[in-house]
Amino acid sequence: MDACNQALTEIPLPDIDAIYVANFSSSFGNQCHLPSLLASKLGIHKEITRVESACASGGLALKEATVALRSGLYNNILVVGVEKMTGVPSRDINGIIARAAAPDEITHGTTFPGLYALMAKRHFFEYGTTEEHLAKIAVKNHENALNNPNAQFHKKISVDEVLASTYIASPLKKYDCSPVSDGAAAIVLSSQKNAQKYTDSPIKLIGIGHDVGSIELYTRKDITRMPAVINAAKSAFDMANVTATDIDVAELHDCFTITELIEMEDIGFCDKGKGKQLIDDGATEIDGSIPVNPSGGLKAKGHPLGATGVSQVVEIVKQLQSEAKERQVPAADVGLCCNVGGSGGTAIVSIFSR
Repeated sequence: MDACNQALTEIPLPDIDAIYVANFSSSFGNQCHLPSLLASKLGIHKEITRVESACASGGLALKEATVALRSGLYNNILVVGVEKMTGVPSRDINGIIARAAAPDEITHGTTFPGLYALMAKRHFFEYGTTEEHLAKIAVKNHENALNNPNAQFHKKISVDEVLASTYIASPLKKYDCSPVSDGAAAIVLSSQKNAQKYTDSPIKLIGIGHDVGSIELYTRKDITRMPAVINAAKSAFDMANVTATDIDVAELHDCFTITELIEMEDIGFCDKGKGKQLIDDGATEIDGSIPVNPSGGLKAKGHPLGATGVSQVVEIVKQLQSEAKERQVPAADVGLCCNVGGSGGTAIVSIFSR
């Protein structure tokens, strides 16, 4: 409710025509009827639709709401993402999350840390990336989260601490992995003419791309790439009529540190295999040439699965409105979100401008 109330500070609830709620799994909260539950909490009768696409549910809810707005059917839409993952025993959490992976991969004993560890190992082999490069990503994101009051972790860590932490699936360690999280996020989308009624600083969604490929990791020709991210980014850039060099700030889906690095390359912030150079040069830090995850990212802000894609948009909007306070990226005019499902089988890339 708090996330919804914050989103509705400038627009009254009766002006909302429809609501899209993103949620990964009803198994966490033992509740399969989220639209009606949300209607009860808000005390309303509205058109409410639940959207699911694994960890990319939030991004997909944004995309579906955008399509609905552009159709002319609605003028104002509330997009909500939510997940309460701690409502089940910890031993069951991995089993629920694993339902977003290929059944035969899970049957043979792998997990999402294992799948992303395979991607990391291959990236190390092909391009000389190291565990220290991934550790620097974790350190950066924890540093950024110190200035995010809504982040799950407010803990400064060092490269040495990351490297000394326990292996979860080699080469990924505890500090390379996003946590189990509870959380919610909400935004309001309006048609351009209506937005002027409610705010003096509207942020424009200028491009969005959505792509879905194979669920299996083993069927991909090159596991150092996520084709869905590549295709979704191309669609978003084409729609927005901008390129990767125009992006001032990005929120990327760092469910694991290797994921942030691969997405940087697949989106086009650098050539394939050159992500490690951006990290070494400090380019992805808040005062760098392409700041990534000023919110703290999934790694430190948290990863409540259905809420993640919406929370990325909240951060980019704050950045473009110059309201991010101590974590503000200087002169941020164009921002990008990349929300990924599974081991990269689904991707939604969205681009925003002042």
